[in-house]
Amino acid sequence: MNTSSGVVSAWLSARLAGTLVAVAAVLMAGCGETKDKQATQTAAKVNKEEITVHQINFALGQQRGLRPEQQEPARRQILERLIDQELTLQKAAELKIDRDPKVVQQIETARRDIISRAYLERVGETATRPTATEIEKYYAEKPALFKERRVYSLQEIAIEAKPDQVGTLKARLESSKNINDFIEYLKANDFRFSANQAVRAAEQLPLTSLDAFAKMTDGQATISPSPTGATVIFLAGSRSQPVDLQRASPAIEQFLLNERKRDIIAKDLKSLRDAAKIEYIGQFAGGAASAASAASQPAN
Repeated sequence: MNTSSGVVSAWLSARLAGTLVAVAAVLMAGCGETKDKQATQTAAKVNKEEITVHQINFALGQQRGLRPEQQEPARRQILERLIDQELTLQKAAELKIDRDPKVVQQIETARRDIISRAYLERVGETATRPTATEIEKYYAEKPALFKERRVYSLQEIAIEAKPDQVGTLKARLESSKNINDFIEYLKANDFRFSANQAVRAAEQLPLTSLDAFAKMTDGQATISPSPTGATVIFLAGSRSQPVDLQRASPAIEQFLLNERKRDIIAKDLKSLRDAAKIEYIGQFAGGAASAASAASQPAN
């Protein structure tokens, strides 16, 4: 009796399974075409190779600041670029270009760079976000960037000169009635120079020299030595455009966070170097100490 019951049970299970398969087949036949179109991750086929939606989405993610209405045109442009890329890859494989020693070296270099950057990004992710108090403190300490922010109209004159001529140029600049008077002096004395004009907001100027710019008054000029001679900066005019704490906070937060990430990465690299056995060989042996010191500094 137990044996017969087991056979019947097995038979019923088989029939039930068969019925379910048949029902599923009918359902899929009715809507399979639509589902396939919705579920497929293939965007295009190039000969026998597929280009996927994942590839398009990844490339799209690398483009910052796209507005919603720009998304779809961008996706289609990316797809066309990926098709061109796949065609060249297939032809390159046919010609065995991927086996060229230079290409192999470039691939390996790119692989090392990608993995190294991914590690450093992971290390940087441990940085804590600045507090509201820290943001307010930075805002207060940088009036030239925020409360007293200005937009500067600048004229820059790059002068070719010998080191011993810079003092003379400085004295002449200070005694000139205006910038045009100084330029006439340069022409009369056969100095080679180039000039350009620019409008720069405070945040577009080098942070290390911003305080000096903030102290300048309209019509004032400064001169400093350069590798080829001297550079004159003339403040043709400026206008006040302060930024309040609320508007400045997101930028300050990101800046401070990036600073912390750089510090954490620099410390991590130093600890890795301290724990490793690094031997400089051949022509690089002489500068081992200075090279190690330079390499451990955070990037600007």
